[in-house]
Amino acid sequence: MIRYLVPALLLATAAPALSQVRFQDTVALDRAVAGFTGHALGDVGGARAPVDSRLRLAACGTVAMAWHGVHDSVLVSCSGPEWKIFVPVNTAAPVAAISSPAPFVAAARALPVIKRGDPVTVEAGSPGFSITREGIAMGDAPVGGRLLVKVEDTRQPIQAVAIESGRATLPGLSN
Repeated sequence: MIRYLVPALLLATAAPALSQVRFQDTVALDRAVAGFTGHALGDVGGARAPVDSRLRLAACGTVAMAWHGVHDSVLVSCSGPEWKIFVPVNTAAPVAAISSPAPFVAAARALPVIKRGDPVTVEAGSPGFSITREGIAMGDAPVGGRLLVKVEDTRQPIQAVAIESGRATLPGLSN
Protein backbone atom coordinates (compact mmCIF):
# COMPACT_ATOMS: atom_id res chain seq x y z
CA MET A 1 0.00 0.00 0.00
CA ILE A 2 2.76 2.46 0.94
CA ARG A 3 4.66 1.60 -2.28
CA TYR A 4 1.74 2.94 -4.30
CA LEU A 5 1.04 5.88 -2.03
CA VAL A 6 4.51 7.48 -2.43
CA PRO A 7 4.33 7.85 -6.26
CA ALA A 8 0.77 9.17 -5.95
CA LEU A 9 1.91 11.80 -3.42
CA LEU A 10 4.81 12.79 -5.66
CA LEU A 11 2.45 13.27 -8.61
CA ALA A 12 0.01 15.25 -6.49
CA THR A 13 2.72 17.62 -5.28
CA ALA A 14 4.24 17.99 -8.78
CA ALA A 15 0.91 18.71 -10.49
CA PRO A 16 0.52 22.27 -9.11
CA ALA A 17 4.08 23.11 -10.10
CA LEU A 18 3.49 21.84 -13.64
CA SER A 19 0.22 23.75 -13.96
CA GLN A 20 1.96 26.99 -12.91
CA VAL A 21 4.29 26.94 -15.92
CA ARG A 22 3.10 29.84 -18.06
CA PHE A 23 3.81 30.41 -21.71
CA GLN A 24 3.68 33.61 -23.72
CA ASP A 25 0.31 34.19 -25.41
CA THR A 26 1.03 34.07 -29.16
CA VAL A 27 -2.27 35.82 -29.98
CA ALA A 28 -1.15 38.74 -27.80
CA LEU A 29 2.16 38.77 -29.72
CA ASP A 30 0.19 38.97 -32.99
CA ARG A 31 -1.75 41.98 -31.66
CA ALA A 32 1.47 43.62 -30.45
CA VAL A 33 3.16 43.13 -33.84
CA ALA A 34 0.10 44.61 -35.59
CA GLY A 35 0.28 47.61 -33.27
CA PHE A 36 4.01 47.99 -33.89
CA THR A 37 3.78 47.79 -37.69
CA GLY A 38 0.53 49.73 -37.92
CA HIS A 39 -0.90 47.08 -40.25
CA ALA A 40 -3.14 44.08 -39.70
CA LEU A 41 -2.00 40.50 -40.00
CA GLY A 42 -1.78 39.53 -43.69
CA ASP A 43 -1.87 43.13 -44.98
CA VAL A 44 1.06 44.67 -46.83
CA GLY A 45 3.27 46.06 -44.06
CA GLY A 46 1.80 43.69 -41.48
CA ALA A 47 2.87 40.25 -40.31
CA ARG A 48 2.87 37.66 -43.08
CA ALA A 49 1.40 34.97 -40.80
CA PRO A 50 0.45 34.61 -37.14
CA VAL A 51 3.12 33.65 -34.63
CA ASP A 52 3.22 29.85 -34.47
CA SER A 53 0.94 28.85 -31.60
CA ARG A 54 3.07 25.74 -31.01
CA LEU A 55 5.90 27.92 -29.68
CA ARG A 56 6.38 27.49 -25.94
CA LEU A 57 8.04 30.78 -25.06
CA ALA A 58 8.34 31.59 -21.37
CA ALA A 59 5.84 34.25 -20.29
CA CYS A 60 7.28 37.75 -20.52
CA GLY A 61 6.01 40.81 -18.69
CA THR A 62 7.24 43.26 -21.32
CA VAL A 63 8.21 42.34 -24.87
CA ALA A 64 10.43 44.64 -26.93
CA MET A 65 9.99 45.14 -30.67
CA ALA A 66 12.31 46.53 -33.31
CA TRP A 67 12.52 46.47 -37.07
CA HIS A 68 14.99 43.95 -38.44
CA GLY A 69 16.62 44.25 -41.83
CA VAL A 70 14.95 46.68 -44.20
CA HIS A 71 11.59 46.45 -42.45
CA ASP A 72 11.08 42.91 -43.71
CA SER A 73 10.69 41.40 -40.24
CA VAL A 74 10.02 42.44 -36.67
CA LEU A 75 12.35 41.29 -33.90
CA VAL A 76 10.23 40.43 -30.85
CA SER A 77 12.31 39.82 -27.74
CA CYS A 78 12.15 39.38 -23.99
CA SER A 79 15.03 40.13 -21.65
CA GLY A 80 13.84 38.07 -18.70
CA PRO A 81 13.45 35.19 -19.40
CA GLU A 82 15.59 35.67 -22.49
CA TRP A 83 14.11 34.72 -25.86
CA LYS A 84 13.60 36.31 -29.27
CA ILE A 85 11.71 35.54 -32.45
CA PHE A 86 11.54 37.12 -35.89
CA VAL A 87 8.11 37.79 -37.39
CA PRO A 88 8.24 38.14 -41.21
CA VAL A 89 6.41 41.15 -42.67
CA ASN A 90 4.56 41.33 -46.00
CA THR A 91 6.68 43.65 -48.12
CA ALA A 92 4.98 43.15 -51.48
CA ALA A 93 1.48 43.78 -52.70
CA PRO A 94 -0.68 40.68 -53.24
CA VAL A 95 -0.45 39.25 -56.76
CA ALA A 96 -4.04 40.31 -57.55
CA ALA A 97 -3.11 43.94 -56.84
CA ILE A 98 -0.05 43.93 -59.11
CA SER A 99 -0.82 45.75 -62.33
CA SER A 100 1.79 44.44 -64.73
CA PRO A 101 1.48 42.98 -68.20
CA ALA A 102 2.58 39.58 -66.89
CA PRO A 103 0.90 38.93 -63.51
CA PHE A 104 1.67 35.22 -63.76
CA VAL A 105 5.41 35.96 -63.70
CA ALA A 106 4.96 37.83 -60.41
CA ALA A 107 2.93 34.92 -59.02
CA ALA A 108 5.65 32.44 -59.99
CA ARG A 109 8.25 34.49 -58.09
CA ALA A 110 6.19 34.24 -54.91
CA LEU A 111 6.12 30.43 -54.92
CA PRO A 112 8.31 28.89 -52.25
CA VAL A 113 11.59 27.38 -53.43
CA ILE A 114 12.26 25.98 -49.95
CA LYS A 115 9.52 24.19 -48.05
CA ARG A 116 9.20 23.15 -44.42
CA GLY A 117 11.18 19.95 -43.81
CA ASP A 118 13.46 20.37 -46.85
CA PRO A 119 17.20 19.86 -46.36
CA VAL A 120 18.94 23.23 -46.73
CA THR A 121 22.58 24.26 -47.15
CA VAL A 122 23.13 27.63 -45.45
CA GLU A 123 26.05 29.57 -46.90
CA ALA A 124 27.86 32.65 -45.67
CA GLY A 125 31.09 34.28 -46.64
CA SER A 126 33.11 37.09 -48.09
CA PRO A 127 35.93 37.24 -50.65
CA GLY A 128 38.42 34.51 -49.74
CA PHE A 129 36.24 32.95 -47.02
CA SER A 130 33.07 30.90 -46.99
CA ILE A 131 31.31 28.51 -44.63
CA THR A 132 28.34 26.20 -45.12
CA ARG A 133 26.09 24.38 -42.67
CA GLU A 134 23.47 21.76 -43.32
CA GLY A 135 20.04 22.09 -41.76
CA ILE A 136 16.31 21.49 -42.07
CA ALA A 137 13.87 24.23 -43.14
CA MET A 138 11.34 25.11 -40.45
CA GLY A 139 9.10 27.02 -42.87
CA ASP A 140 8.46 27.91 -46.51
CA ALA A 141 10.25 30.73 -48.36
CA PRO A 142 10.33 32.12 -51.91
CA VAL A 143 13.57 33.39 -53.45
CA GLY A 144 14.71 36.27 -51.24
CA GLY A 145 12.30 35.28 -48.47
CA ARG A 146 13.39 34.62 -44.91
CA LEU A 147 12.99 31.34 -43.08
CA LEU A 148 14.24 29.60 -39.97
CA VAL A 149 16.63 26.68 -40.40
CA LYS A 150 17.33 24.14 -37.66
CA VAL A 151 21.05 23.44 -37.77
CA GLU A 152 22.46 20.46 -35.90
CA ASP A 153 24.55 21.32 -32.82
CA THR A 154 22.64 24.57 -32.16
CA ARG A 155 19.89 25.16 -29.65
CA GLN A 156 18.09 27.86 -31.60
CA PRO A 157 17.26 27.84 -35.31
CA ILE A 158 19.05 30.38 -37.47
CA GLN A 159 17.41 32.86 -39.80
CA ALA A 160 18.33 32.52 -43.46
CA VAL A 161 17.36 33.97 -46.84
CA ALA A 162 16.32 31.56 -49.61
CA ILE A 163 18.54 31.66 -52.70
CA GLU A 164 17.19 28.66 -54.61
CA SER A 165 15.86 25.19 -53.88
CA GLY A 166 17.96 23.71 -51.09
CA ARG A 167 20.24 26.77 -50.72
CA ALA A 168 20.07 29.76 -48.40
CA THR A 169 22.39 32.42 -47.03
CA LEU A 170 22.58 34.40 -43.81
CA PRO A 171 20.76 37.77 -43.94
CA GLY A 172 23.11 40.52 -45.07
CA LEU A 173 25.73 38.08 -46.37
CA SER A 174 26.10 36.58 -49.82
CA ASN A 175 28.52 34.31 -51.59
